Amino acid sequence: MDRSSTGAGGGRRTRQTAHELARYEALFAARTRGMKSSAMREMMALTEQTDVISLAGGLPDTSTFAPELYAKLMAKVAAESTARALQYGPTEGMASMIRCIVEVMEAEGTFVDPSEVIVTTGGQQVIDLVCKTLIDPGDVIVAEAPTYPGAVPTFSAYQAEVEQIEMDPNGMLIDALEATLDRLHSEGRRPKFIYTIPNFQNPGGVTMSLARRRRLVEVARERELLVLEDNPYGLLRYEGEPLPTLHSLDAETVGRGGASDLVIYLGTFSKILAPGLRLGWAVAPRPVLEKLNLGKQGADLCSSSVTQTFVAAYFEEPGAHGEPAWHEYIERLRVLYHRRRDVMLEALEEHFGEGAAWTKPQGGLFIWATLDERIDTTDLLALARKNEAVAFVPGRAAYMDGRRGSSSMRMNFAGVPDADIREGVRRIGKAIREQLGLLGTLTGKPAGRAPARADSAPAPAAGEEGHSALADVVALPRRDDGAAPRRRRDR
Repeated sequence: MDRSSTGAGGGRRTRQTAHELARYEALFAARTRGMKSSAMREMMALTEQTDVISLAGGLPDTSTFAPELYAKLMAKVAAESTARALQYGPTEGMASMIRCIVEVMEAEGTFVDPSEVIVTTGGQQVIDLVCKTLIDPGDVIVAEAPTYPGAVPTFSAYQAEVEQIEMDPNGMLIDALEATLDRLHSEGRRPKFIYTIPNFQNPGGVTMSLARRRRLVEVARERELLVLEDNPYGLLRYEGEPLPTLHSLDAETVGRGGASDLVIYLGTFSKILAPGLRLGWAVAPRPVLEKLNLGKQGADLCSSSVTQTFVAAYFEEPGAHGEPAWHEYIERLRVLYHRRRDVMLEALEEHFGEGAAWTKPQGGLFIWATLDERIDTTDLLALARKNEAVAFVPGRAAYMDGRRGSSSMRMNFAGVPDADIREGVRRIGKAIREQLGLLGTLTGKPAGRAPARADSAPAPAAGEEGHSALADVVALPRRDDGAAPRRRRDR
């Protein structure tokens, strides 16, 4: 039997035969047939390949955290809390950790009851627990189009049917949301929750306007729908005025001292501190929170006591300029990521061809670009990785049907040095020109300007509040190889 193995003790098998797969097929749960491999899984593996410039993963820059401070905090944990750090903790999280979470949310103008908080193993676990708690096979979830690629396999694993609502520079189109809800109601189907990333959306890079936030909360109240507000990047704003969270807007409507009875809030330390901590949290109405707690008990009993103790120690650390150390750290991240965003925007202007368009996010980690409609970015990724040693997330990964977003891509600017951003975008641009050249040879037609489409974040709908800076659409002239690039003067 060919097991593609090196033999006993000689390494793991790299391929299974059809016979071996058939042996287990009858044992697998029905839901495994709908499971999808996450685009994030492959992209995270690239972090181990030093020869590849990866603009793909949702990586912050963890090299910004001072090694000396890390050593100091771990020494403090060892000296003062070794036994506690190495022990099981409460499923809902340590009290000291929850105090840190309340402090972070207050920094965003959101005031919550500590008893409505649960600590999780990263923000991803919140999405999983919410689905575990609310979703039966065939239940409906409403999400943005495109949506967070890491949520796609989770929704699939729980056999949800997902309705995706298009966005423009102001975020989710609430009129389209209401039309979808009306259609679902006429079909006798009621969504279990609406999933949204209102700030610097992943992967779209756009921010939901205040008017739409208010209307979304109103719609949720009118129709008694839960909203899962995913807010990993809210504190990473580089320009523009902060906007209230959906949780705070709903709590304001309810008037119960900071409590919301419709919004489940998802937060994480992955982007504002470090993803290796694997610490996130949810704030939820008490009946929902109790079910999340039961689901977490069955999943992992509790999140790491070591990392919770570490974060609690960090939040006690004073900064160099009078502010808490974590405040000063986030401000350094804002300055760094703001510059890197601008470096990527400049590189896109220089190296992407005619018909390309992209968003200009006011914060967060990502830019969403849409290319000539004849290019499939899944194919482009294979070409770019093989020939140019560069990676990005293809747009299909952000859609449940795997068909839309074929000409789009997500690129991360936060976790990559300036020089690698410029070089990575240059390599992608080279791969694009190669792909267009091949397409031109096959069709006999030169590349032309792609028409505006929904997944390119078009201009705001008439009559709705506009933030034109959120989506700066760029169309660049073609140039011959070796010719100096022409620069736009109106940016």
